[in-house]
Amino acid sequence: MTLEDRLSRIEAMLTVLVQGQQAREWYSVEEFARLVGRSEFTCRQWCRLGRIRAEKKQSGRGAYASWAISHQELERFRREGLLPVQ
Repeated sequence: MTLEDRLSRIEAMLTVLVQGQQAREWYSVEEFARLVGRSEFTCRQWCRLGRIRAEKKQSGRGAYASWAISHQELERFRREGLLPVQ
Protein backbone atom coordinates (compact mmCIF):
# COMPACT_ATOMS: atom_id res chain seq x y z
CA MET A 1 0.00 0.00 0.00
CA THR A 2 1.45 3.33 -1.03
CA LEU A 3 1.49 6.46 1.07
CA GLU A 4 -1.10 8.07 -1.20
CA ASP A 5 -3.44 5.10 -0.74
CA ARG A 6 -3.10 5.32 3.02
CA LEU A 7 -3.77 9.06 3.00
CA SER A 8 -6.86 8.54 0.86
CA ARG A 9 -8.18 5.97 3.32
CA ILE A 10 -7.52 8.31 6.25
CA GLU A 11 -9.32 11.17 4.49
CA ALA A 12 -12.31 8.92 3.81
CA MET A 13 -12.48 7.84 7.46
CA LEU A 14 -12.24 11.46 8.64
CA THR A 15 -15.06 12.45 6.32
CA VAL A 16 -17.29 9.74 7.81
CA LEU A 17 -16.43 10.88 11.36
CA VAL A 18 -17.15 14.55 10.62
CA GLN A 19 -20.47 13.74 8.96
CA GLY A 20 -21.49 11.69 11.98
CA GLN A 21 -20.77 14.56 14.37
CA GLN A 22 -22.61 17.34 12.56
CA ALA A 23 -25.04 19.27 14.70
CA ARG A 24 -28.70 18.36 14.58
CA GLU A 25 -31.58 20.78 14.92
CA TRP A 26 -33.26 18.80 17.75
CA TYR A 27 -32.03 16.19 20.23
CA SER A 28 -33.94 13.60 22.21
CA VAL A 29 -33.41 13.46 25.97
CA GLU A 30 -31.26 10.37 25.46
CA GLU A 31 -29.00 12.13 22.96
CA PHE A 32 -28.79 15.29 25.07
CA ALA A 33 -27.90 13.24 28.16
CA ARG A 34 -25.11 11.47 26.30
CA LEU A 35 -23.73 14.78 24.95
CA VAL A 36 -23.66 16.49 28.36
CA GLY A 37 -22.60 13.45 30.38
CA ARG A 38 -25.69 13.18 32.58
CA SER A 39 -28.33 10.51 33.06
CA GLU A 40 -31.53 10.48 31.03
CA PHE A 41 -33.57 10.74 34.24
CA THR A 42 -31.72 13.91 35.29
CA CYS A 43 -32.19 15.54 31.89
CA ARG A 44 -35.92 14.68 31.89
CA GLN A 45 -36.21 16.28 35.33
CA TRP A 46 -34.47 19.42 34.03
CA CYS A 47 -37.04 19.54 31.18
CA ARG A 48 -39.98 19.13 33.58
CA LEU A 49 -38.64 21.77 35.97
CA GLY A 50 -37.77 24.28 33.24
CA ARG A 51 -34.05 24.15 34.02
CA ILE A 52 -33.40 23.68 30.29
CA ARG A 53 -35.65 24.87 27.48
CA ALA A 54 -37.34 21.88 25.89
CA GLU A 55 -40.50 21.21 23.95
CA LYS A 56 -42.86 18.27 23.91
CA LYS A 57 -42.84 16.58 20.50
CA GLN A 58 -45.08 13.82 19.27
CA SER A 59 -42.73 10.96 18.57
CA GLY A 60 -45.35 8.58 17.26
CA ARG A 61 -44.54 6.05 20.00
CA GLY A 62 -46.83 5.49 22.93
CA ALA A 63 -49.43 7.75 24.47
CA TYR A 64 -47.02 10.40 25.74
CA ALA A 65 -45.10 13.07 23.86
CA SER A 66 -41.34 13.05 24.30
CA TRP A 67 -39.08 15.98 25.15
CA ALA A 68 -37.01 17.55 22.38
CA ILE A 69 -34.10 19.92 23.06
CA SER A 70 -32.85 22.30 20.38
CA HIS A 71 -29.24 22.61 19.32
CA GLN A 72 -29.32 26.26 20.45
CA GLU A 73 -30.33 25.13 23.93
CA LEU A 74 -27.53 22.56 24.00
CA GLU A 75 -25.01 25.31 23.16
CA ARG A 76 -26.56 27.67 25.75
CA PHE A 77 -26.37 24.93 28.39
CA ARG A 78 -22.70 24.29 27.58
CA ARG A 79 -21.91 28.01 27.93
CA GLU A 80 -24.13 29.00 30.85
CA GLY A 81 -25.37 25.86 32.62
CA LEU A 82 -28.84 25.31 34.01
CA LEU A 83 -31.51 27.99 34.06
CA PRO A 84 -32.51 29.21 37.53
CA VAL A 85 -35.37 27.50 39.34
CA GLN A 86 -38.67 29.22 38.58
